[in-house]
Amino acid sequence: MAQVKNVEKKIWDVQDFDVNFKYPDGGNVRGDKKDMPQYPRKNASKNDMTVREWKDGHFKKIYPGYECDVLLGDGTVAHGSTKLGTVRDSYKESDE
Repeated sequence: MAQVKNVEKKIWDVQDFDVNFKYPDGGNVRGDKKDMPQYPRKNASKNDMTVREWKDGHFKKIYPGYECDVLLGDGTVAHGSTKLGTVRDSYKESDE
C-alpha cells in the first residue's frame, strides 16, 4: 500500500494533472497518510472527459470515502465541467 503523496504522483504520471486528496468534509488528506491503494490505471483518460466524469467514474471507484480536487496548471481547482484536455493544456500554458 502506498502513501497519498505517491498516489498523487502516480496520477500525475498517468493523467498529466495534479490532484489533492480530500476527506468528504473538505479537509486535506496528509501526503504521508499510508495504506492507500496505488493508482492502477496505465493509460490517460480521454481529453473530452470532464473532471466530474473522471472523479465519479475513476477516482471514487478506486478511493471510496475520499474526494479530490483536480488542479489546473496555476494551482486553482478545476470546475467539474472542465474537460481533461483543458486541464492538461493549462500545464503547458504555465510552462511558457
